Amino acid sequence: MNDAGWWLIAALVLGIAELAMPGVFAVFLGVAAAITGAALLALPDLPLAAQLASFGVWSVAAVVIGRRWYSDYPVASDARLNDRSAQMIGAVVTVEIAIEEGAGRVRVGDGSWPARGSYADLGDLVRIVGVEGGVAIVERVGQVTATALDPAQ
Repeated sequence: MNDAGWWLIAALVLGIAELAMPGVFAVFLGVAAAITGAALLALPDLPLAAQLASFGVWSVAAVVIGRRWYSDYPVASDARLNDRSAQMIGAVVTVEIAIEEGAGRVRVGDGSWPARGSYADLGDLVRIVGVEGGVAIVERVGQVTATALDPAQ
């Protein structure tokens, strides 16, 4: 196998590494290795020092272009993705154990959370307005029907 083949294999390995452990960095090195391999197909007698210089220059160029791209077109992400508490804020839930003297429990999805808030009977609908120390802070909701809670309707 010639040098071009090794550079192209390196590009493939770096691309797979980016897929296996995304960090948006190995892909740039993979692009540089692929360009170096393509250059060797056109110039098969390129000495090793020139190959390494090519890889270095294209690595820097790919990283600079990539950084610029990601600053111009940032990847949108939800800051609440792994924050269950933040995801619950605004949710309308059912009181599971009546909230008396400021404390009770509410049903959130398939789980039960301790809750604080004003008085609410078993089965009442309340809205989660905050979460403090694993306790849902709730307030009573006006007349909300199950139909109003169903996003499919």
